Parts: sequence; structure tokens; C-alpha cells
Amino acid sequence: MQMERQYGLMVAGATGGSLAIGLMYLLSIQAEFPLASIPFATSIVLVTGTPEAAPAQPRALVGGHILSALVGVIALKLAGPEAWVAALAVGLAMLAMLATDTFHPPAGINPLIIVMNSMSWSFVLIPVAAGALLLLVYTFFWVNVVRRTPWPKRWF
Repeated sequence: MQMERQYGLMVAGATGGSLAIGLMYLLSIQAEFPLASIPFATSIVLVTGTPEAAPAQPRALVGGHILSALVGVIALKLAGPEAWVAALAVGLAMLAMLATDTFHPPAGINPLIIVMNSMSWSFVLIPVAAGALLLLVYTFFWVNVVRRTPWPKRWF
């Protein structure tokens, strides 16, 4: 019975991840925003596949994305769209997430996307903050209602 439950959870996670990616893709088309600029594919895999993991909890999901995006924009504004700036920004975002207990590894792509594409401050709000909050709501519904496991372990 335990093995069947594990397989069910794996299938539910994979199904939830597929559905979330599909919805993200449709939203990117509707918003006419390049899918490659939306930093949530790996977050979706993490939160639907292993929602019990610390980096999949709300504080890390939302806080990690917003914080790393802020680091990316600040680095871009201070030093410009250079490869070394992108690399430094990713490292600084990692430090900031670790220091604030918001470590969410998929959010490490945010500074890279921001610096490489010279994104503005508005990128922090849309798609980053809005997308992280939408993913939070989706994950809450998917994990609690469909997967039938309690989530989150903690909100903050």
C-alpha cells in the first residue's frame, strides 16, 4: 500500500508539473512575453515534484524569486549587461537567499535572465513576483486538493 501511495504521489507531481508548464506557456502567449524570459520551469518541477522540500516552501519560492530578481536588477543598473556582472549577480543572489532563509535554487536563473536581457525594475513585479504568487496558489491547490498531502510545512 505504501509503494502504491508513493507511485501515486510521483504521478500526481509529474501531472501537476506538466499542467503548470502548459498554463505558464499559455499565459506567456496571452501576455506576448517570451517564454524563455519566464524563470519558473524549474520551480514548477521542484514544487510539484517535491513539495515537502525546504526550497519548495512558500518563503523560499516567493522570497527567493523576488530577492534574486532584485539582486539582478541592482547589479545590472550598477555595472551593465556584462557576462561577469551576470555571474557575480547569480553568486550574490545565492548569498542573499541563503542569508535570508529564502534559498530556492531555481531562482538563481533570475539575475542571469535580467542581466543578459537588460530587464527593467518592472521585471521584478511581472513576471517574477506575480508569477511566484501564481505558482504559490497553484501549488497550494495542486498539492492539497489533487495530491492530497498537506502543504506547506510552513508559510514563513
